[in-house]
Amino acid sequence: MYIEYLGHSAFNIISEEGLNILIDPFISSNPSCTTPVESLRPDIILLTHGHSDHFGDALEIANNSNATIISTHEIALFVQKQGLNAIGMNKGGSVSVNDMINITMTDAKHTSSIDFTEEVEVAGAAAGFVITLENGKKIYHAGDTALFGDMKTIIGDMYKPDIAMLPIGDRFTMGPVDAAIAAKWIGARIVIPMHYNTFPEIEQDPEEFAELVDHESLGTYTLILMPGETYSEESQQEVEDEFIDE
Repeated sequence: MYIEYLGHSAFNIISEEGLNILIDPFISSNPSCTTPVESLRPDIILLTHGHSDHFGDALEIANNSNATIISTHEIALFVQKQGLNAIGMNKGGSVSVNDMINITMTDAKHTSSIDFTEEVEVAGAAAGFVITLENGKKIYHAGDTALFGDMKTIIGDMYKPDIAMLPIGDRFTMGPVDAAIAAKWIGARIVIPMHYNTFPEIEQDPEEFAELVDHESLGTYTLILMPGETYSEESQQEVEDEFIDE
């Protein structure tokens, strides 16, 4: 399994059995992303909400790769109207992919709209995802969100993710201080900051976030990935050794 960070909140995950999961594919208009849209061939595209910096190039990529888009009921209906495959779901629900991978939709405190069409369309509510891979490892992508109590009682205590991707940009999401508290509540072994430094309004220093996580959390390692960098299970031991040394 490996995770490639594409910038902003976009991640490309390759599972143990080779299933390609693309999350929030803001690619061609993302100033921090150098990955060509045409190079992405996912099996599944997960969309946390409808804003253009998350929906991104989902339609083009799905059309090129025949990927199925999984999102809220409202966004799935929009995608289906474009003639593409989509599965709608809602918070607390789960869908199974190839009887191997389980995708659960979680809450997120944020707005959602299709804001890139001529007229803005309501797109339900923003969400996050917990992805349970074939080997049982769980990845939590928080989407755009503020800090909220269910990060502890539901996501941390019940789902127990191994890896958490958390926004730190502030203004439109929680900032570093709240995100560090979220990391503590969630209790994942590895936390990856996202949704920062793409635009001037969300400029943050991820190293400062890492220091806050170190102060707040015991047993959580902050993994700062630059766009194009990857985390793999093969590098897990290196991460663990670095964490122990610190």
